[in-house]
Amino acid sequence: MPKQRSAPPSEPVRSEQSKSARTRERILDAAAKVLNQNGYAGTRLSDIAELAHVQAPALYYYFASREELIEAVVVQGMTRALEHVTDAVAAQPETASKLDLICVAVGAHLEILLRLSDHASAAFRYGPQLPADMRERQLAEQRAYGDVWRKLIDDAREAGELHPELDVRAARMLVLGGLNWATEWWNPSRGSLRSVINTAQLIARQGLAAPPPRE
Repeated sequence: MPKQRSAPPSEPVRSEQSKSARTRERILDAAAKVLNQNGYAGTRLSDIAELAHVQAPALYYYFASREELIEAVVVQGMTRALEHVTDAVAAQPETASKLDLICVAVGAHLEILLRLSDHASAAFRYGPQLPADMRERQLAEQRAYGDVWRKLIDDAREAGELHPELDVRAARMLVLGGLNWATEWWNPSRGSLRSVINTAQLIARQGLAAPPPRE
Protein backbone atom coordinates (compact mmCIF):
# COMPACT_ATOMS: atom_id res chain seq x y z
CA MET A 1 0.00 0.00 0.00
CA PRO A 2 1.51 3.36 -0.97
CA LYS A 3 2.39 5.64 1.88
CA GLN A 4 -0.10 8.47 2.32
CA ARG A 5 1.28 11.96 2.13
CA SER A 6 0.69 14.16 5.09
CA ALA A 7 -1.00 17.50 4.58
CA PRO A 8 1.38 20.46 4.26
CA PRO A 9 1.74 22.49 7.45
CA SER A 10 -0.26 25.41 6.05
CA GLU A 11 -2.11 26.31 9.23
CA PRO A 12 0.97 27.08 11.36
CA VAL A 13 2.42 29.16 8.52
CA ARG A 14 -0.79 31.14 8.12
CA SER A 15 -1.02 31.56 11.87
CA GLU A 16 2.50 32.94 12.01
CA GLN A 17 1.78 35.33 9.13
CA SER A 18 -1.41 36.46 10.85
CA LYS A 19 0.47 37.08 14.09
CA SER A 20 3.09 39.09 12.23
CA ALA A 21 0.41 41.16 10.50
CA ARG A 22 -1.31 41.84 13.82
CA THR A 23 1.97 42.92 15.39
CA ARG A 24 2.69 45.24 12.47
CA GLU A 25 -0.77 46.77 12.77
CA ARG A 26 -0.29 47.21 16.52
CA ILE A 27 2.97 49.03 15.87
CA LEU A 28 1.28 51.32 13.35
CA ASP A 29 -1.53 52.06 15.80
CA ALA A 30 0.98 52.90 18.51
CA ALA A 31 3.02 55.08 16.16
CA ALA A 32 -0.09 57.03 15.18
CA LYS A 33 -0.94 57.71 18.82
CA VAL A 34 2.60 58.75 19.73
CA LEU A 35 2.85 60.95 16.65
CA ASN A 36 -0.36 62.77 17.54
CA GLN A 37 0.69 63.20 21.17
CA ASN A 38 4.34 64.17 20.71
CA GLY A 39 4.60 65.58 17.19
CA TYR A 40 7.00 64.56 14.47
CA ALA A 41 10.19 65.64 16.22
CA GLY A 42 9.13 64.13 19.54
CA THR A 43 8.14 60.71 18.22
CA ARG A 44 10.60 58.13 19.56
CA LEU A 45 10.81 54.47 18.68
CA SER A 46 11.13 53.55 22.34
CA ASP A 47 7.76 55.16 23.10
CA ILE A 48 6.15 53.38 20.15
CA ALA A 49 7.61 50.03 21.22
CA GLU A 50 6.37 50.48 24.78
CA LEU A 51 2.85 51.32 23.65
CA ALA A 52 2.82 48.43 21.15
CA HIS A 53 4.14 45.99 23.79
CA VAL A 54 7.18 44.94 21.77
CA GLN A 55 10.91 45.26 22.29
CA ALA A 56 12.33 48.33 20.55
CA PRO A 57 14.73 46.32 18.31
CA ALA A 58 11.72 44.34 17.02
CA LEU A 59 10.46 47.45 15.24
CA TYR A 60 13.28 47.08 12.73
CA TYR A 61 11.88 43.72 11.66
CA TYR A 62 8.88 45.60 10.26
CA PHE A 63 10.30 49.02 9.39
CA ALA A 64 13.80 49.99 8.35
CA SER A 65 13.75 53.33 10.17
CA ARG A 66 11.70 55.72 12.27
CA GLU A 67 10.93 57.75 9.15
CA GLU A 68 9.69 54.70 7.25
CA LEU A 69 7.35 53.85 10.12
CA ILE A 70 5.97 57.38 10.23
CA GLU A 71 5.54 57.34 6.45
CA ALA A 72 3.52 54.13 6.72
CA VAL A 73 1.25 55.78 9.30
CA VAL A 74 0.74 58.80 7.06
CA VAL A 75 -0.04 56.76 3.96
CA GLN A 76 -2.45 54.54 5.88
CA GLY A 77 -4.11 57.61 7.36
CA MET A 78 -4.65 59.20 3.94
CA THR A 79 -6.06 55.92 2.62
CA ARG A 80 -8.50 55.64 5.51
CA ALA A 81 -9.65 59.23 5.07
CA LEU A 82 -10.17 58.69 1.35
CA GLU A 83 -12.19 55.52 1.90
CA HIS A 84 -14.32 56.98 4.68
CA VAL A 85 -15.26 60.14 2.80
CA THR A 86 -15.92 58.42 -0.53
CA ASP A 87 -18.03 55.74 1.17
CA ALA A 88 -20.09 58.39 2.97
CA VAL A 89 -20.72 60.31 -0.24
CA ALA A 90 -21.53 57.15 -2.22
CA ALA A 91 -24.14 56.15 0.38
CA GLN A 92 -26.27 59.23 -0.30
CA PRO A 93 -29.48 58.98 -2.34
CA GLU A 94 -29.59 60.17 -5.93
CA THR A 95 -31.88 62.99 -4.84
CA ALA A 96 -29.09 64.58 -2.76
CA SER A 97 -27.95 67.94 -4.09
CA LYS A 98 -24.31 68.59 -4.86
CA LEU A 99 -24.12 70.89 -1.84
CA ASP A 100 -25.61 68.08 0.25
CA LEU A 101 -22.75 65.84 -0.86
CA ILE A 102 -20.17 68.47 0.05
CA CYS A 103 -21.71 68.72 3.53
CA VAL A 104 -21.63 64.94 3.88
CA ALA A 105 -17.94 65.00 2.97
CA VAL A 106 -17.35 67.76 5.54
CA GLY A 107 -18.91 65.60 8.26
CA ALA A 108 -17.07 62.45 7.22
CA HIS A 109 -13.74 64.30 7.11
CA LEU A 110 -14.18 65.57 10.65
CA GLU A 111 -15.30 62.14 11.86
CA ILE A 112 -12.23 60.36 10.53
CA LEU A 113 -9.84 63.05 11.81
CA LEU A 114 -11.30 63.68 15.25
CA ARG A 115 -12.78 60.36 16.30
CA LEU A 116 -12.27 57.37 14.05
CA SER A 117 -8.58 57.29 13.11
CA ASP A 118 -5.37 58.40 14.82
CA HIS A 119 -3.69 57.53 11.53
CA ALA A 120 -5.75 60.04 9.55
CA SER A 121 -5.22 62.75 12.15
CA ALA A 122 -1.47 62.12 12.08
CA ALA A 123 -1.44 62.12 8.29
CA PHE A 124 -2.99 65.55 7.95
CA ARG A 125 -1.05 67.05 10.83
CA TYR A 126 2.44 65.70 10.17
CA GLY A 127 2.56 64.52 6.56
CA PRO A 128 4.11 67.85 5.48
CA GLN A 129 7.02 67.23 7.90
CA LEU A 130 8.19 64.04 6.20
CA PRO A 131 11.62 64.08 4.54
CA ALA A 132 11.49 65.29 0.94
CA ASP A 133 11.68 61.88 -0.76
CA MET A 134 8.98 60.40 1.48
CA ARG A 135 6.88 63.52 1.18
CA GLU A 136 6.86 63.14 -2.58
CA ARG A 137 5.53 59.58 -2.31
CA GLN A 138 2.93 60.63 0.24
CA LEU A 139 1.73 63.44 -2.00
CA ALA A 140 0.30 60.86 -4.40
CA GLU A 141 -2.13 59.80 -1.67
CA GLN A 142 -2.87 63.42 -0.81
CA ARG A 143 -3.59 64.28 -4.45
CA ALA A 144 -6.02 61.38 -4.71
CA TYR A 145 -7.87 62.72 -1.70
CA GLY A 146 -7.80 66.25 -3.09
CA ASP A 147 -9.31 64.95 -6.32
CA VAL A 148 -12.37 63.77 -4.39
CA TRP A 149 -12.97 67.28 -3.08
CA ARG A 150 -12.16 68.85 -6.42
CA LYS A 151 -14.87 66.76 -8.08
CA LEU A 152 -17.41 67.53 -5.36
CA ILE A 153 -16.92 71.26 -5.77
CA ASP A 154 -16.69 71.15 -9.58
CA ASP A 155 -19.93 69.16 -9.72
CA ALA A 156 -21.66 71.72 -7.50
CA ARG A 157 -20.42 74.54 -9.71
CA GLU A 158 -21.62 72.81 -12.88
CA ALA A 159 -25.01 72.25 -11.24
CA GLY A 160 -25.27 75.97 -10.54
CA GLU A 161 -25.26 75.43 -6.78
CA LEU A 162 -22.13 77.49 -6.01
CA HIS A 163 -21.92 81.24 -5.68
CA PRO A 164 -20.76 82.53 -9.08
CA GLU A 165 -18.12 84.80 -7.55
CA LEU A 166 -16.30 81.96 -5.80
CA ASP A 167 -12.76 81.04 -6.73
CA VAL A 168 -13.36 77.29 -6.62
CA ARG A 169 -9.73 76.36 -5.94
CA ALA A 170 -9.50 78.87 -3.10
CA ALA A 171 -12.84 77.64 -1.76
CA ARG A 172 -11.64 74.04 -1.73
CA MET A 173 -8.38 74.90 0.00
CA LEU A 174 -10.10 77.09 2.58
CA VAL A 175 -12.69 74.43 3.40
CA LEU A 176 -10.10 71.68 3.79
CA GLY A 177 -7.70 73.93 5.66
CA GLY A 178 -10.38 74.90 8.13
CA LEU A 179 -11.42 71.29 8.66
CA ASN A 180 -7.85 70.09 9.14
CA TRP A 181 -7.15 72.80 11.70
CA ALA A 182 -9.82 71.29 13.94
CA THR A 183 -7.26 68.66 15.01
CA GLU A 184 -5.33 71.44 16.75
CA TRP A 185 -8.13 72.97 18.79
CA TRP A 186 -11.00 70.53 19.23
CA ASN A 187 -11.46 69.28 22.77
CA PRO A 188 -14.24 66.72 23.36
CA SER A 189 -14.71 68.01 26.90
CA ARG A 190 -15.73 71.41 25.55
CA GLY A 191 -18.28 70.40 22.95
CA SER A 192 -19.58 67.41 21.08
CA LEU A 193 -18.24 66.28 17.75
CA ARG A 194 -21.78 66.42 16.41
CA SER A 195 -22.03 70.13 17.19
CA VAL A 196 -18.70 70.79 15.48
CA ILE A 197 -19.83 68.87 12.39
CA ASN A 198 -23.17 70.69 12.28
CA THR A 199 -21.41 74.05 12.54
CA ALA A 200 -18.86 73.15 9.84
CA GLN A 201 -21.62 71.95 7.51
CA LEU A 202 -23.61 75.12 8.06
CA ILE A 203 -20.57 77.30 7.34
CA ALA A 204 -19.75 75.29 4.20
CA ARG A 205 -23.30 75.41 2.89
CA GLN A 206 -23.85 79.10 3.57
CA GLY A 207 -20.39 80.05 2.33
CA LEU A 208 -20.53 78.11 -0.92
CA ALA A 209 -24.17 78.31 -1.92
CA ALA A 210 -25.44 80.38 -4.82
CA PRO A 211 -27.67 83.28 -3.76
CA PRO A 212 -31.40 82.68 -4.05
CA PRO A 213 -32.95 83.86 -7.31
CA ARG A 214 -34.33 87.37 -7.27
CA GLU A 215 -38.06 87.70 -7.49
